[in-house]
Amino acid sequence: MMTRCIGRVDYPTLYEFMEKITEMSVNAKHVRLTTPAGEDVEFDNAKIEGGKQNPNYLITLETGRADVPGSHMMAGQILWTPDLESVNGTIVFDGSIVPPCGKVDEPVHLTIRAGEIIKVEGGKQAVEFEAWMRSFNHPRMLKLAHLSYGFNPGAKLTGDIVEDERVWGCTEWGVGNIGAILIKPDGIPAPSHSDGICLNTSIWLDGKQIMDEGRQIDPDLAKLAQKLGKA
Repeated sequence: MMTRCIGRVDYPTLYEFMEKITEMSVNAKHVRLTTPAGEDVEFDNAKIEGGKQNPNYLITLETGRADVPGSHMMAGQILWTPDLESVNGTIVFDGSIVPPCGKVDEPVHLTIRAGEIIKVEGGKQAVEFEAWMRSFNHPRMLKLAHLSYGFNPGAKLTGDIVEDERVWGCTEWGVGNIGAILIKPDGIPAPSHSDGICLNTSIWLDGKQIMDEGRQIDPDLAKLAQKLGKA
């Protein structure tokens, strides 16, 4: 994993790519995500009056640069919390769910209403995931926490969430606890947190499609993706 996801990565190009797609995404008012597995979910970004980003909602951009003090994670992930009450539709985890499942054998479908999971459908891992969330007997464990994009050109789906959440063209939804790195000053506490991977995502920003099943169709992003070997 270190060889694929660190040693062989063109960091200057990845940095440019991720900065551009981050700016496009967090400055959009409305976002829609779909996947071939049946996902179709929409939401608004958290804005304040005047259309600016809510200053209490933070953006975590992991580009591989560790040039300031603090903790830094492996490159290839963009992470933020949208306006959770605006999230509606269907989310489908077809990559992995960590915890409790690891790689999934069949898709797990979540029906989302106002940022809350109201139905879980699928096979035995859907049953396992729902039982795990409900075992905490805490209302926040059935609510979404954040959205992530995955863009590490060397990442593969392995069941290790550190790598899974960076698979090129995936998105990830977190469930449960929200840390202070996402919402100031203290996040929104819950007993635990899980991350689910949605592979081959298509993205629309304010009605304009920029990615189709994991492939960049925005011209500027597409050029950078090609340099990274992800045409």
